[in-house]
Amino acid sequence: MTSGSAPADQSPVAAELIERRICIIRGHKVMLDSDLAGLYQVPTKAFNQAVRRNRERFPDDFMFQLSKDEAGDLRSQTVTSSWGGRRYRPYVLIQEGVAVLSSVLNSPRAVIVNIALMRAFVRLREMADTHRDLARKITEMEEKYDAQFRVVFDAIRKLVEPPPVSAKRRIGFVASTGKS
Repeated sequence: MTSGSAPADQSPVAAELIERRICIIRGHKVMLDSDLAGLYQVPTKAFNQAVRRNRERFPDDFMFQLSKDEAGDLRSQTVTSSWGGRRYRPYVLIQEGVAVLSSVLNSPRAVIVNIALMRAFVRLREMADTHRDLARKITEMEEKYDAQFRVVFDAIRKLVEPPPVSAKRRIGFVASTGKS
């Protein structure tokens, strides 16, 4: 290791990497157990075992297992073969469950990942708050001006509307920015 570089398990976690792994299921922002295990650089089986050993810290409103249909939708999006992949339905952790992980996983990597995870969730919340404030300001302006500006306000409102909530995760390839 050269001076100034961090060990592999101490490398920072990119916020964009985390944000791409946050999805909405049952109306909650969640992360899959396998995605979290990848960030912590542990096998999914070991990650789930650590969570199961501390199940009292993860009530149903912090973590839940996907239904058969939800798991099937997820499997079809990740294009796993019929003979490979997971043998059980994945678990997902809600933001509060992700926060509790810091009391369960105690490694130098866990500290780095937990900080990055909390920052990503805070950033998403701030973006949602900004959107709400902008929508409120547009409504206030619309009330002040007459009908001739209605078309302009309708166009602005369409531009700032968030995309419809979907239970499906985005799929596709992401180009790597660094050299291997």
